[in-house]
Amino acid sequence: MHVRELHTDDLDAAWELGRFAFGSDQQRHPRTRVEVPGMTRYGAFDDAGRLVGKAVDLHHDQWWSGRAVPAADVAGVAVAPEFRGRGVARALLTALLRGAHERGAAVSALYPTVAAPYRACGWEAAGVLRTVDLATAALPRHRPDPLLVVRAGTVADLPAVAALYERVTRHRNGLLTRQGELFDFDAADAGLPGDGLTLVERDGDLVGYATWQRGRGYGADSVLTVDEALAVTAEAARELVGVLGSWASVAPTVRLCPLDGDAVSSCLPLESAREHERDLWMHRPVDVARAVGARGWPAHVRGVVDFSLVDPLAGWNTGTWRLAVADGAAELTRADGEAELRLDVRGFALLYAGAAHARSVAQAGLLHHGPAVDPAALDLLGAGGPVQLLDYF
Repeated sequence: MHVRELHTDDLDAAWELGRFAFGSDQQRHPRTRVEVPGMTRYGAFDDAGRLVGKAVDLHHDQWWSGRAVPAADVAGVAVAPEFRGRGVARALLTALLRGAHERGAAVSALYPTVAAPYRACGWEAAGVLRTVDLATAALPRHRPDPLLVVRAGTVADLPAVAALYERVTRHRNGLLTRQGELFDFDAADAGLPGDGLTLVERDGDLVGYATWQRGRGYGADSVLTVDEALAVTAEAARELVGVLGSWASVAPTVRLCPLDGDAVSSCLPLESAREHERDLWMHRPVDVARAVGARGWPAHVRGVVDFSLVDPLAGWNTGTWRLAVADGAAELTRADGEAELRLDVRGFALLYAGAAHARSVAQAGLLHHGPAVDPAALDLLGAGGPVQLLDYF
């Protein structure tokens, strides 16, 4: 088996492989026919030169406590049925990690169709993208605020929408920056997202927005799908929820992905939400030193801890490390000898993402230590708080 980057001549075969793997229809997206900046496609070929597997490295950046961290987010992993179980995916992901490391990526996320093969390659489940349904009539009624202006958005408003998205997301962890070559390529010929864009402004400044899909019909099964609803003030959030609630007579259900703890979610009756869909996502470091040094850290957290790390696919991560956190920054440097805390790369992923405490990681068999050693010292690695994604890729 031979793994290499795909070229333009390989794209028809790659699309066919993905179509069979994911059950896609025969209508191709234009990006599947051309080389796309901000994306590296990998293929595995048999001895006869046939494409038998593929994977895509998306050159995203993720927000981590105010700083953009370069990521290698993985998508489109597919293996021909005759070659499954023969190490094709592992070979693809090994090549992808190596290439991502060479180009400077620090972290990686992916949405698995099955978790086990990715766990075997060092990724671990770190969160869920939830899509929920709410009864439109149950949304809080709101009297319009005379200080706020609500209007339909146009293409000219999209830069302001992008700026508000950054205000909401940049202090969180894991959310995409939606900046870079890949997003510029997709936005070049794009118009408004969805069927509608609703804006809320105060004194000429954008303070909230919602993008939505109207769907079909106006009966009991009609659904208003809200692709995104974000606000930077409680007043703007109430205004947006009020606009969504006005659809009750023709769209009895509102479908959306709530962002934990944000202004809009705080206005929603989530206690009555019905789960429509849940997409598990997984995380791993590409380069542990970059992952620690590139992100922001809580200014009040200080500490030092040594640990040993094992990463079978990314040998540059394996070894003994010293983590030092202080004054809103952190550094991971090489240390001598074997540390008393011995961490698997999947355990590192859980801690770094704030998805588990060290004692839980130890109970899962991903952190090993002697009986007199307190594993909670490694909670320092998770001091930045939990991670969340809003984009599916």
